Amino acid sequence: MLTKVALVKGPELLKYSFPAPHPMNSRRIESFYKRIEMLSREVLDALEIVTPKAATTEEIALFHDPSYIEFVKKKSAEGRGYLDLGDTPSFPGIFEAACYVVGSTLELCRTILSRGIKRGFNPMGGLHHARRSSASGFCVFNDAAVAIVYLLKVAGLETVAYVDIDAHHGDGVCYEFYDDKRVVFADIHQDGRTLYPGTGFRHERGRGEGEGLKLNIPLPPGSGDEEFRAAMLEIKGFLMEHDLDFILFQCGADGVVGDPITNLSYTAASHRFAAEVLCDVANKKCGGRMLAMGGGGYNPENTAEAWTSVVKAFIEKP
Repeated sequence: MLTKVALVKGPELLKYSFPAPHPMNSRRIESFYKRIEMLSREVLDALEIVTPKAATTEEIALFHDPSYIEFVKKKSAEGRGYLDLGDTPSFPGIFEAACYVVGSTLELCRTILSRGIKRGFNPMGGLHHARRSSASGFCVFNDAAVAIVYLLKVAGLETVAYVDIDAHHGDGVCYEFYDDKRVVFADIHQDGRTLYPGTGFRHERGRGEGEGLKLNIPLPPGSGDEEFRAAMLEIKGFLMEHDLDFILFQCGADGVVGDPITNLSYTAASHRFAAEVLCDVANKKCGGRMLAMGGGGYNPENTAEAWTSVVKAFIEKP
């Protein structure tokens, strides 16, 4: 029996696209949508399409500082310059585009919590570098961090797990919740000594009440499916030690071999394996409730294959 999966799909998500030759562009999402349409009719019938929804300023402010939100609005209206030190350019409408990313992730949270659909996927989500008061690494608003606060503060959950397999360390989630015992964090990424943002080392395990609740697994350049599988099994053991109410899964595809800005060598089989492992953990720990976000990935063929592998695993796993 196939599992129903909520998928955010619509032209609004394509608006989060920086001008050429920036690697974060709409082709990443377009290629995924085209690949999804090639699945069998039986699998497609298991998808519930969710229309993208824009977050309100109040929702974004669950995590982000109001002064920073106003800064993004201003730069969006100007349509020029940068939102950070040089990675994240402004363009006309970037504020609205970023609102759709956050709002779509929140809409999936609500769908999973209230409608009995236990898995969802937002391909444009997972903008994990943005901090409370700044953009960073192509990320304007951190939809994953907003979702964490929403799930804890608004939905009233007690513990949220955040698992990140993007080639880049999810610093905007890790350090913003570093001392929070309600956030169990696990991240597989390319070693920070060789890749932006230069963070996420083994000894970084949390602080204060969050001590021991953060797991960072840096991998050396060139690591492939075998190394990834071992790291993912370590994460499974780590997650099983904790009570969880919800799992957020950032499944960046920039670790797949052939990505233009990273140096890992996974195949899409790693993404399917990660999704299957987390489905098992979610079924045992939190009633199956899990939301995946696309994250990075700058080779459109890789994003299409890796993210489709995640969606198929979500559908085919009980």
